[in-house]
Amino acid sequence: MPSITTISGHQTRHRLPIAAAIVCAVHVFVVAIPRPAAGQQMIDRSQAVLQALDKITARVSTLTVPVGGTVSFGALSITARACREPQPIEPPESAAFLEILEMRPDEPTATVFTGWMFASSPALSSMQHAVYDILVTDCRDPVPPTADDPSR
Repeated sequence: MPSITTISGHQTRHRLPIAAAIVCAVHVFVVAIPRPAAGQQMIDRSQAVLQALDKITARVSTLTVPVGGTVSFGALSITARACREPQPIEPPESAAFLEILEMRPDEPTATVFTGWMFASSPALSSMQHAVYDILVTDCRDPVPPTADDPSR
């Protein structure tokens, strides 16, 4: 193995074989990571189901937000832009793209969150707010009423 002389005059061995081995190991690891097949895509759903917490009053609410629609929780205005989940054969993972605005009297509206939230990893992309917590719990389509439904 060839050696090189450093500025300080010390002899050192060439590190190229070690670097090549590391590059090959990383390549093998990256290629071995399972990826979803072409048929295993996310399904768009029409409603995002959220859990909302008011930290001051300890009130916990379940909110159903239609995609493209807006609901209010305290001073927050929550708009769901998309809600997706994998095919039924895949592990459950609901993800919603949310825009959350805070509206206070005599102040301009402030955007407090815009982005994807994931049901299985709420800390991955969370809203940072002193008073409210919002979490995605599910994505779903509304259940049509049945013929024997007494509310019809």
